[in-house]
Amino acid sequence: MFETFNQHNFYELCDYLASKDQELASVLAKYGYPPFWTRPNTFESLVHIILEQQVSLASALAAMQKLKAKIGAITPANFLTLKDEELKACYFSRQKAVYVRDLAEKISNGQLDLLQLEILPDDEIRDQLKKVKGIGDWTADIYLIFILHHTDVFPTGDLAAVNALKSLKNIAKDKNKDELLSAVADWKPFRTIGLMMIWHYYLEERKPANKKKI
Repeated sequence: MFETFNQHNFYELCDYLASKDQELASVLAKYGYPPFWTRPNTFESLVHIILEQQVSLASALAAMQKLKAKIGAITPANFLTLKDEELKACYFSRQKAVYVRDLAEKISNGQLDLLQLEILPDDEIRDQLKKVKGIGDWTADIYLIFILHHTDVFPTGDLAAVNALKSLKNIAKDKNKDELLSAVADWKPFRTIGLMMIWHYYLEERKPANKKKI
């Protein structure tokens, strides 16, 4: 059975991991608790995650804002009214237009039920999501983390997470996926919580006021 976390136990879980891992303890001591990042389980949220694939968060947000200005509520039905040129004007690449259109169609025809995903284990959720064009491991992992709040996810395809982990634990840059997962094995079954702590570390270290402290 999968486990989830919420705002009520989030700080407690951060404290628990910090008690087991001195590097995570140093993050808490220096920067405090990470934000409780969360998004609702909606088509709009999944669209946003798809737009975030391999681009800056700012670019993805700009596209979301253009889309919302164009169609109002970001629903499958509203999205499917848009033609390619209209999506291009909303900063959608050709590929991402294909991906989100396929997502909208699968939700509309019942092939994908987002509410049903809430009661499934990780592997089944990944299998369901990856039937949508353009959804791979990273998108599925981000969905599990931000939307469903499953406790034990570590996305080795996320560059910020990988770089933060290597920096925090002084791991060589050429380490592979299995070696990275080995480095966070002691965080089980709360690797998602550790992930949020190192994302927090990564973002704080990149702030101008903190760069000299790296």
